[in-house]
Amino acid sequence: MIVITTEKVPIKSWCHNPEEGVLIQARNLANLPFLAGPVTLMPDTHQGYGMPIDGVIATTGVVIPNAVGVDIGCGMHAVKTNLTKISVNKIKEIMSKIRETIPLGFNHRKDPLPIPDLTEETMLTILMQEYDSAKKQVGTLGGGNHFIEVQKGSDGFIWYMVHSGSRNLGKKVADWFNKIAKVMNERWFSSVPLNWDLAFLPLDTLDASNYLSCMQYCLDFAKVNRKTMSELITQAFIDVGYNITIQQEIDIHHNYARMEHHKNRNVLVHRKGATSARLNELGLIPGSQGTTSYVVSGKGNLESYESCSHGAGRKMSRKAACNTLSLEEEIDRLNKKGIIHAIRTKDDLEEAAGAYKDIDVVMEEQKDLVEIIVKLEPLAVIKG
Repeated sequence: MIVITTEKVPIKSWCHNPEEGVLIQARNLANLPFLAGPVTLMPDTHQGYGMPIDGVIATTGVVIPNAVGVDIGCGMHAVKTNLTKISVNKIKEIMSKIRETIPLGFNHRKDPLPIPDLTEETMLTILMQEYDSAKKQVGTLGGGNHFIEVQKGSDGFIWYMVHSGSRNLGKKVADWFNKIAKVMNERWFSSVPLNWDLAFLPLDTLDASNYLSCMQYCLDFAKVNRKTMSELITQAFIDVGYNITIQQEIDIHHNYARMEHHKNRNVLVHRKGATSARLNELGLIPGSQGTTSYVVSGKGNLESYESCSHGAGRKMSRKAACNTLSLEEEIDRLNKKGIIHAIRTKDDLEEAAGAYKDIDVVMEEQKDLVEIIVKLEPLAVIKG
């Protein structure tokens, strides 16, 4: 961990070489008037919108929509199966079945599936507007860095992992309340500059209460989304002839705000692309495409608000990846490991391993935050 003490509160970074854009955003955060402690940056941090991805802050009296982000409830779902081996041909069949049953990218379902009911607290305009559409988005992967992966664990078992979130529902909620926060902050002459993109909602307002209710609904939706895909993946194994049973399931969010108790007071901890790592709490840290992922156990490090990274973290933008990475080298990297993948064109390079930080370095930088329980080596991957 490195510590920067030039601002109102310290910036503590488990990333040893954060990019300049991250530091600018971290300094903005560190000068907010309602922070309850330091700004913390996990080792996979990179520049985001308003707040760095893989940043963690604690506030008193306010919630900041952009400190949660647009994919509310984005997270991981991992399943340990009873299988200890699987053939390449069967994996290909399974991946074909998954593509048949789980819409990818911007695709939605033709027919709706069940999602959490709206309650009295969540019967709000933005959720009511998106509710019917969300029924056709549940059980869909989305795009960007979302993925489905079949893996072989260091424990000897076959696992599979899903990375996805609340789809368009979370973005609509985030944009809706960020706009409200910006209007409110401008109206009341907030000391937080608008160009920081850190507009906030005071917790004693109805808008803040509504945001937190909508956020929780998005968290619930995201969990159901991952669970629905998990069940479809399990069925794909069954359809190709495997007598599969589930030995363990782990599901975690990494974009949310939660009231927690730190340093003798209750604070609202915002995790934007960061994972809770309380003492002995199981977590999931995925690598980039074609690299190792991890099941971890939290060490409860109070300096990080009991948090850890949510992945490897980008080291270059999607545009830069497509312009600079070698398609042949990235395909060769995966082929040499025998990983079944779908990198075919230059456009696919935006999610290639070369666009991401070295996951081994990331894990080394946070060895005081988590303990590795299982290493998961990729066998096949589907990207959104």
